[in-house]
Amino acid sequence: GIYILAPEFSIESDHVKGILLGILSAICYSIRTLILKRHVATYNGTILMFYQVLILTVVLLPTLYFMGSSGIKTQYPYVLLLALLTTAIGHTLFIGSLRYFKVSTASIIGSIQPIYGIIIAFFFLGEIPTWNTFFGGLLIISTVIIESIRSERKSIP
Repeated sequence: GIYILAPEFSIESDHVKGILLGILSAICYSIRTLILKRHVATYNGTILMFYQVLILTVVLLPTLYFMGSSGIKTQYPYVLLLALLTTAIGHTLFIGSLRYFKVSTASIIGSIQPIYGIIIAFFFLGEIPTWNTFFGGLLIISTVIIESIRSERKSIP
């Protein structure tokens, strides 16, 4: 599915670089979710989110020294809106859902996110998805669902 999403599969391609960064992001996201699942029974989701943001702030703050912040200064209201809506509220709710769902179930629900992204990009940005986007996305989501069903059946004695 990921191969289909790339118009050309060359390491110099910005699309491929973006896809590879997306895969790395998904791996980090999965590790984070597994770590949080261990602590969600003990701590409130808001507290866990606070610790996560605090740690990431300390880890990522040095990048401002190398990258500078001139490009972001005009974007502060949008960055704050994004931080509040998607990170603070969205991820806190997701962390709270781990108290009631298995990680695999919560991840399947979260895998619908790209569909929302495509729909929002269509309506707000006027982006028309290509057939490769539809087909690649369908393959990725189908794989997640099929693998989750398969692993669920394995866990039933």
